[in-house]
Amino acid sequence: MLPGTGRTAVVTGASSGIGAATATRLAAEGFDVVLGARRMDRLTELAASMGARALPLDVTDPDSVAAFAEALDRVDVLVNNAGGAFDANPVAEADLDSWARTYEVNVLGTVRLTKALLPALIASGAGDVLFVGSTAGLVSYEGGASYTAAKHGVHTLAETLRLELYDQPVRVVEIAPGMVRTEEFALNRVRDQDRAEAVYRGVREPLVADDVADCIAWALTRPHHVNVDLLVVRPRAQAAQHKVHREG
Repeated sequence: MLPGTGRTAVVTGASSGIGAATATRLAAEGFDVVLGARRMDRLTELAASMGARALPLDVTDPDSVAAFAEALDRVDVLVNNAGGAFDANPVAEADLDSWARTYEVNVLGTVRLTKALLPALIASGAGDVLFVGSTAGLVSYEGGASYTAAKHGVHTLAETLRLELYDQPVRVVEIAPGMVRTEEFALNRVRDQDRAEAVYRGVREPLVADDVADCIAWALTRPHHVNVDLLVVRPRAQAAQHKVHREG
């Protein structure tokens, strides 16, 4: 029997990148996967390829979250993956609209959906809330204040929720990836293809979405008394945020 057999896993931000890779991996582990995202064309195609269910979800919209939660019969696992970075400005040049969007998607949206699904996760008797954070939630760096502030928020959200649920049958897990090369993350942040590609230039093997999905699946398939509080994962070439080996 596969580890996820009989368990329902919700994955947000599942239309691309880490979310799509995680949904695919969890389906392979036997989970009944529910994919949530705004882009239903991509979501429906992905869901069909793995025999999963696709539902529209905008974590920034309370009505969308309520409708999503109402459509679920049960929830055993919530993978809070929806998020992103939308600028690389120094604080002196901060775009406050970008800051608000970054915080709304990464923090408030995560709180909104977690709150909506928490009763079902507790009722499952063996629930999991997994936050896809970032090393940006642990270490700050220049030009990243809007994103690092938001991901620090996600990190402390996970820590606080774990304390609040200490007597409930729910694990709280945080996976904090470093440099991950996906099709959209850097491009959404700098809005220029050349600058986006420069982020990874010379790095022989940055992480890819499947690497992070592997860590997520591993954490979720441990015996339920084992709680992986925080797993930091970086490519070998990245010793720290500011120290990356680039060839050439």
